[in-house]
This record gives sequence, structure tokens and C-alpha cells, in this order.
Amino acid sequence: MPSTTLPSSSPTGFAYSRADFQQLVDDALKFAASLGASDAGAEVSEGVGLSVSVRKGEIENVERNRDKSIGVSIYMGQRRGNASTSDFSRAALEQTVRAAHDIARFTAEDPAAGLPDAADLAFGDAATLDLDLFHPWAIDAEGAAEIARRCERAALSVDKRITNSEGAGVSAQQSHFFAGNSRGFRGGYASSRHSLSVAPIASLPGRTGDDMQRDAWYSSMRAAGDLAQPEAVGRYAAERALSRLKSRKVKTCEVPVLFESTVAAGLLGAYVQAVSGGALYRKSSFLLDSLGKRVLSRHIDIHEDPHLGRGKSSAPFDDEGVVTQAREVVKGGVAQGYFLSSYSARKLGMRTTGHAGGSQNLTLTSRLTHPGDDLPAMLRKLDRGLFVIELMGQGVNQVTGDYSRGAAGFWVERGRIAYPVHEITIAGNLKQMFQNISAVGADAYTMGGKTIGSVLIDSMKIAGS
Repeated sequence: MPSTTLPSSSPTGFAYSRADFQQLVDDALKFAASLGASDAGAEVSEGVGLSVSVRKGEIENVERNRDKSIGVSIYMGQRRGNASTSDFSRAALEQTVRAAHDIARFTAEDPAAGLPDAADLAFGDAATLDLDLFHPWAIDAEGAAEIARRCERAALSVDKRITNSEGAGVSAQQSHFFAGNSRGFRGGYASSRHSLSVAPIASLPGRTGDDMQRDAWYSSMRAAGDLAQPEAVGRYAAERALSRLKSRKVKTCEVPVLFESTVAAGLLGAYVQAVSGGALYRKSSFLLDSLGKRVLSRHIDIHEDPHLGRGKSSAPFDDEGVVTQAREVVKGGVAQGYFLSSYSARKLGMRTTGHAGGSQNLTLTSRLTHPGDDLPAMLRKLDRGLFVIELMGQGVNQVTGDYSRGAAGFWVERGRIAYPVHEITIAGNLKQMFQNISAVGADAYTMGGKTIGSVLIDSMKIAGS
């Protein structure tokens, strides 16, 4: 099994080794101390990748990226300064440390500023935990283009009504970093993320405008071998586009709404944002003071596992070096914990939860879900209402919870899809929507680091014709 820990010299396309990075971090911290810094932290990173896109079988873009950076944070008591550079020379490193030091000297004191407490940092095995995140993909531009062509060809061959394509793309990305601070933390690892996507266009012969629909599908994994087959991605994207032909509006009404698992992940994301430290200490959340209170339906649980092998949001420690750990975020609808960095925790008079950088592999489940609750079963539970497969716009007010998004999907009658729907708006309030989740499907899908099935909400307002 490949390791997330880089060897001292790596044949993976990186220009720098872990040893190089560790030396840069140590040099930065040593120089910061010589300038009188009371505390300091540094992080060095490098990323390399290849992205190729094709359209109608022809290569459109070939992009290679290679970037590197070192960031330094200096603390003078409770005053903080930060600076960064992409130049790894000794002179540039010292200049960057001096810049961070000068900023700290003239910055106002902040009682919440400072490195994490040593008791919260990852040391020993916790800092070197191998989560199987690094799987470099040895593919060249022509190989990536051929995979993209296979995906697009599969989409175009599904039906003669698939008349065009916005293209298909393949991306292979890998990076590594090393971080450390003056309180003894040292840690870093390599990771990879590869993807394949396609966006076909369906239209009715001789017609344009409302009779033209697009959809897309993709596969994204840590290891290229775990990606879905290009032909499967292409066919599914085409089927989605075809299903949306002859879309129409519906009359304004108030009905139950079923969110497809891919868009339901956005609801989970909205919950995370509402109970994250920054929103809480700024009092810009509709879920203030929610710890220990019921925030979701009684049958809902949210579990977090940052140590999931090959997980899309797995990490042995957060962006500050704080150790991560599995936990119950919501249990029986009741909030068990927030998402806090060291800074936001201090602002709230609490302790960091190891979430500088965000949540880590969340899974939302319902105690009412049965193994057979696939999408057809969820449509039967919906009975009559709206099945949403796409959301548009950013109409979410995090302060009040008011929710209003453009939507597309299908009208459902007697538990079966009746016809496709577009150009409508769905509206409600997230606080009430969370309480009104009546069912979660067994059709779980992972979007980023969030795994969730289709979600049925009892009632929402639909603005149509």
C-alpha cells in the first residue's frame, strides 16, 4: 500500500524532498527566534499537476501546474504577523521572516491570537499517521486526452439527441507539505486527487432554446484506479441530460421537496458553516448557542471520521497541527460539537476541535433509513412534490437561515417522475428545513468530504409560473 509519507528523495515529480522542507521550516523558526519572536510557525508546500480537456474529440487545453510556497507566522506576545514567498532561497526566507516580524510589531494586540496549546498538537504517532492519501498518477497529456475522449464518445453515442458537448476533462494533481512551530510540532504528508468529468448537451432535432439541456457528471478520487470507468461517466452524464428535455415550469405551490444526494451535500455544508467558529463568534449564524440543543430532526446523526483511509477530507492533524479525531457531530438531532480553530475557540471561551481548515469526512444518516431506501423508494415517500437535481445561485442568508435558490429537477406524482422541471425557485428557512427532514435515502453519495443520501423535507415553497 503506498504511503502518504514521502521518502527523503522522491521520484514522484516533486522538485523538493521532505528533508528539504523540514530544513526550510527549521531555518525559518530559528531565524524567527533570533529576531525575538515569542512564537512562530511555518509551512512549506509544493504541488504539481496535469489537466487536459477535449471537445468533440479534439484537444482544447493542456495545462501543467507547478507551484510552491512557504508561509511564516510570527507572534510577538499577542500580536501576529504573516508573510509568504515562493522563493526558497536563504535570502528570500529571511526576508519573509523579517516581513512577518515587522507586521507583528505594528499590529494591534489580539487576546485570542497565538499558536495552539501544546496539549492540543499532534505529536509522535498522531503526527505521522498514514491515511493512504498519496497515489501519484503517471499519465501524460496524450494518455489523459484519450481517457477524456473515451468519456465524451460514450456520452455522444448514447442517443442521437445528444447533439453536442461542452467537453470532457481529466486532471491529475499531487502535492506535499511540511509544517512546524516553536511549540515542538512537526508534521507533513503527501496527497493526491484525480478527476474525470464530461458535460454533454441534449436537444430535440430541429429545435433550440428550451428544448436544449445540458448536464454533467464526474468522478474524483485519491487514486486513479478508484475512478469510475470513463464510459460509465459519459453514459450517465448523457442520461441525465436526456432526462431534462421538454422541461417546463410548475405553478407556485408549497409541497414536499426531495433533494438528490449530490445537492443534499449542500445542506450539510450549510449546517457546517452555521456551527463553525468564525460565524459563531461574529454572531453571524442562525444556529447561535446551539450546543446541546436539537438542530435537526430527532432521527438524524452526523458522524465525522478524519482518519478514513483515502478519504477526500482525511487528515491526521488540522492546518494548525492540532490532532484530529473521530466524533459525533450531531446525535439524535442534538448538536454535540462545533467546528473550531484555536483562534475561534478562544474567542468563544472554548477549546479547539481541530478544524482549522474545515470539516473532515462527514456522514449524515437517519435512524429511519432501511437498506432498501434507494432513489425509487424515496420518490415513493415523496409521493407528490419536487425532486431537485440542480441548484443555482447563492441565496442563503447565514444570519437568518433564509434559503432561496434557483432549481431544476422533476415533478413527481404518486411516487413516480411525471416530467422535468426548470426555471423555478425553492424557498424556506434552513433552521426549519433541518427540523423538517422526514427521510434520508440509502443512496449515499460522497461530494468532497461529505457523504449523504437523498434528503426529503416535508414542505417548501416553490415559485413558478
